[in-house]
Amino acid sequence: MINTILFDLDGTIMDTNELIISTFLHILNHPDADPLTREHIIPHMGGTLDDQLRTFSGLKDVSELVKGYRAYNLLHHDQMVKPFPYVIEVIQELRARGIKLGVVTTKIRPSTIRVLDLFDLTSSMDYIVTVDDVEHPKPHAEPVLKALAGLNAKAEHTLMVGDSSFDILSAQAAGVKSAGVAWSLKGEETLRGYGPDYILHDMRDLLKLEFQGVDVS
Repeated sequence: MINTILFDLDGTIMDTNELIISTFLHILNHPDADPLTREHIIPHMGGTLDDQLRTFSGLKDVSELVKGYRAYNLLHHDQMVKPFPYVIEVIQELRARGIKLGVVTTKIRPSTIRVLDLFDLTSSMDYIVTVDDVEHPKPHAEPVLKALAGLNAKAEHTLMVGDSSFDILSAQAAGVKSAGVAWSLKGEETLRGYGPDYILHDMRDLLKLEFQGVDVS
């Protein structure tokens, strides 16, 4: 029975999709390069920024691209992000039921806190793991294991919710249950291919699961 839920951030509880895609297109598309498209970007979303930029640019040193990405992203951030439907209501209900909540993300900590603060969600999370906090980011088990340790949670009672293979594989490597979100840009069938325990078609589907030994569906 579940008493702890870990959330990925981008594409899972926060709709940052268009911000991310537009930022990549802005910094990487120039006249001398092959055009980068949404179709190139979407399969790689969920990985670290450095890894994505290396893939898209073919460069080993992407430090300047990272600076450009962060500057553009920050400039447009607050106008282009919003929670997915029912996220805030469901998080409030889960807290009311005594469920421990956390975030496990490949974002850096300042960006993570910024978007959570924007919608008054930082205080709703009992523990936050960012890419700054681990040596091996998702899909490695380390981020999820770090969250379990920080929450004093047991793997068999924990669910990781995400929109990409990185989330599902990290959950599986750490021995926790996983849920893929059907609103992922990667598509429900793509996520099903990684074998998550659940597919959520609406964030309210979380409230139908069994918590702390009580079936609340």
